Amino acid sequence: MFHVEHLRWTLPKLIPPVMSESQRRSTWNTRSTLSHHEFHRNPVFAQIPAIAFAQPRELFWPTTHKTWPAPEALYCCLIEPRVLSQRRGMPVLEGLSDMGKIIAIANQKGGVGKTTTAINLAASLAAAEVNTLLVDCDPQSNTSSGLGLVKDPNRVSVYDVLMGAATAEEALHLTDLEQLWLIPSHKNLIGANLELVQADRREFRLRDALEPLRDRFQFIVLDCPPALDLLTLNALVAADGVLIPMQAEYFALEGVSELLDTIERIRASLNPPLAIEGVVLTMFDERTNLAQQVAEELREFFGDKLLNTTIPRNIRLAEAPSHGKPALVYDVRSRGAESYIRMAKEMLDRQLAAAATTDVATPPTQETPPEPGAAA
Repeated sequence: MFHVEHLRWTLPKLIPPVMSESQRRSTWNTRSTLSHHEFHRNPVFAQIPAIAFAQPRELFWPTTHKTWPAPEALYCCLIEPRVLSQRRGMPVLEGLSDMGKIIAIANQKGGVGKTTTAINLAASLAAAEVNTLLVDCDPQSNTSSGLGLVKDPNRVSVYDVLMGAATAEEALHLTDLEQLWLIPSHKNLIGANLELVQADRREFRLRDALEPLRDRFQFIVLDCPPALDLLTLNALVAADGVLIPMQAEYFALEGVSELLDTIERIRASLNPPLAIEGVVLTMFDERTNLAQQVAEELREFFGDKLLNTTIPRNIRLAEAPSHGKPALVYDVRSRGAESYIRMAKEMLDRQLAAAATTDVATPPTQETPPEPGAAA
């Protein structure tokens, strides 16, 4: 059962900020007679995406002491938390590791949706009240501009962090989403590939810089450049897992083999725990035979690593960066925003399931009592 407490701390994130506190408070006085269509005509609830309406559930509203059906969209949108706990005064999902999970979004092929995935995945996690940090490791700085940061040569960036001129803490910038932080990029970052060649621990610069922040964020998302260079190497060495966005085209299949080879080499020498977090199909058009064939081949090769969620071609996803907003903020009802919300939910479900399996597989050890007569 999805409790109303979960809705209380999540729904206000999706309510337009122009609303007054009294208007916000009035949303909790919604009558149980609110119909399915009235629900979506309401200016507040209309901000919630209509993901699926096949299986409505009931919500209990303390103000009316009644239950009423609500669309399935609520549960997909709000990532349905299992149990609320408190950390640093913020409600978070219990069951996730206390140490932040670092996910590198990588593919050396350009134009596959890495930056779009990084922005919208991080935004979806933040909308679920999960403390999230997004690190822009691409000299093009598209992630930074996509979240509304204008170019500023004096701003502390990931370049300063890699060069040791600043700490990651000093480079943090809070975005429009309350629990989403950003470490921006800078065009000078392209020179880091040359400047770090002779540096000590050049492959571990990003890992060392992010280590102090791992207990502050539950997810750290790294947007990698479209190349297998020293910047991508730093991101893969720092990461716990790799999320690979791919188009459903055969050229994309050829590029992934090189990335997988790089991942294996990094596992062997620099970062043994590195795992493939998942593969997500972007700009997916399920109507074409080619897309279906490529998806089937990827499913046979990657198995359950291929996410069930696919990201469709969507004009709102393309428009959102020009407004400096994630799709979730720009148009939460768009197909693109809905897909990234589903994707975030799927990844959280997988991580929670993996954590539960680990807890069952490794029961707590008990100390063996000393044998009678043993020497003290």
